[in-house]
Amino acid sequence: MAIQLTGKTHDIGGISVNRVLPQRAKRMVGPFIFFDQMGPGKFSSGDGIDVRPHPHIGLATLTYLFEGSLLHRDSLGNQLEIHPGDVNWMVAGRGIVHSERESFETKAQPHAIHGLQCWVALPEQHAEVEPSFCHVTRLKLPTRQLEGVMARVIIGSAYGLHSPVPTFSSMFYVDVMAKAGGHIERPSQTQEVGVYVIYGEVTVFNKSYGPQSFILLEEQDLQLHFSENSRVILLGGEAFTKIPYIDWNFVSFSKARIEQAKQDWREEKFDLIPADRLEHIPLP
Repeated sequence: MAIQLTGKTHDIGGISVNRVLPQRAKRMVGPFIFFDQMGPGKFSSGDGIDVRPHPHIGLATLTYLFEGSLLHRDSLGNQLEIHPGDVNWMVAGRGIVHSERESFETKAQPHAIHGLQCWVALPEQHAEVEPSFCHVTRLKLPTRQLEGVMARVIIGSAYGLHSPVPTFSSMFYVDVMAKAGGHIERPSQTQEVGVYVIYGEVTVFNKSYGPQSFILLEEQDLQLHFSENSRVILLGGEAFTKIPYIDWNFVSFSKARIEQAKQDWREEKFDLIPADRLEHIPLP
């Protein structure tokens, strides 16, 4: 029988998030080591998301929106706005700094934000790669439509489709929208599979789950059935045999490397963001 993981509510800059990973019951699903549902939330004119510059090592960040927009800036010089259906994939590797804010035009009017943010742990042999950034718009992501069920492959490979986003391990991250009465098979028979319900209801092995449920499938859970119009995210991949450490914004297989990253941030040794240099988030 599938296992349900319960998230915890956090406030980040005036918006509520449901954080499912990491937790004691399950630290990772495939390479996914951090999973937040951000919002849905609404802002008045002049308010909005303002995540100041902060560092990462040893991971890749994945941002995917359902509503609203975010302005991404990083220490490589990238500056662009992400919109619903697009994917932002930032590989921190040996170290990167980024900020997540909103554009002048977005903040100038009432607006909403709703999306998912994940961290993907890099395999140990790739943990110190050069940082990089990849942005892929929604129309360049492969989609399958069959019997009232749409599946868009955001990252990795599933259902014979392959995302153009480059990754470092076998994984998948799929957005599924289904009509009532539809069903879809699990994306992999051999890898770990998690299901997160955005809206609607999904049934796994005769048990139903509603919005904000995170379900970890067991080997015998072969299909998802939808009793009403629904949207879910399927994510997972090859399970890591060794679990990396996570401390603040840093992921590493070495505690000493994390301590070094902390010291580097204190001493301002990370590269700055060219277009966002005036403030930062201090080390907790």
